[in-house]
Amino acid sequence: MVASLLLRGHPLIRLGLRNRGLCTGILQVTRRSCCTAMPASTPPGGGLSSAENTTSVLSTTDPPKYQRWDEPGYRKWKNQEEEILSDIDPIISLTKEILHSNRYVDGERLTFEDEKIVVDRLLAHHPHAEDKIGCGLESIMVDRHPQFRHSRCLFVIRTDGGWIDFSYQKCLRAYIRNKYPLYADRFIREHFKRGS
Repeated sequence: MVASLLLRGHPLIRLGLRNRGLCTGILQVTRRSCCTAMPASTPPGGGLSSAENTTSVLSTTDPPKYQRWDEPGYRKWKNQEEEILSDIDPIISLTKEILHSNRYVDGERLTFEDEKIVVDRLLAHHPHAEDKIGCGLESIMVDRHPQFRHSRCLFVIRTDGGWIDFSYQKCLRAYIRNKYPLYADRFIREHFKRGS
């Protein structure tokens, strides 16, 4: 920006202020105020140590960005967050292992134990569980998503031979909203990629 002002013949340069050293002072103040947020009353030569400069930047009148641990609402939120995480962590770990390890190959049905956990802890909480199950649940399968071939997901295999995918994250979000209604929105916003 400074170079473009010099090339275009800025009015300060045309007035000859450059030769008196004023242009240098203006550039230093402008540069310093943009880069280090020094107060406008600071002389062009400096004047504040880096510790004083940091203090002046941090001592704004805005409220702190993050709540403090000693605030009752924050402690309550952190305790609740920890409870939710400990509640859902086992099913998340199992689901990720099912989807992302060599435990199951594409198109393979889950074992009886894994299927029972997935149905009870996930599918039962899906917002459209009845539609997913349809005429009846025969089993749960792992396979590639028909549209997103790089993604593996869980499928409901119905008693009539049809099958449909379901999102384990939708199941978890619905579970959290039902069990922890006061903290669900914040938890989902902070811990899930998509909060829908």
